[in-house]
Amino acid sequence: MVTGMPEIWDNRKGVNERGAIMAAQKPRTGDGPMEATREGRLIVVRVPLEGGGRMAVSMNDDEVTELHALLGKVVKPAS
Repeated sequence: MVTGMPEIWDNRKGVNERGAIMAAQKPRTGDGPMEATREGRLIVVRVPLEGGGRMAVSMNDDEVTELHALLGKVVKPAS
């Protein structure tokens, strides 16, 4: 191994060049509709992305209230 070079991971084996086991990757959230669900004390918002997949964001009640107020300032009412 060359000093100062980043480690090289072999995803087929699940180990790096030194033989250390890689952490398991989380599954993708997949495509789907925009949604918000309560999971315990958090609210999880899933937003579809243009290139595919979805962005998932976990927020507490105060953060959701702040986001709601901010979006209310820029969204035009439906006519």
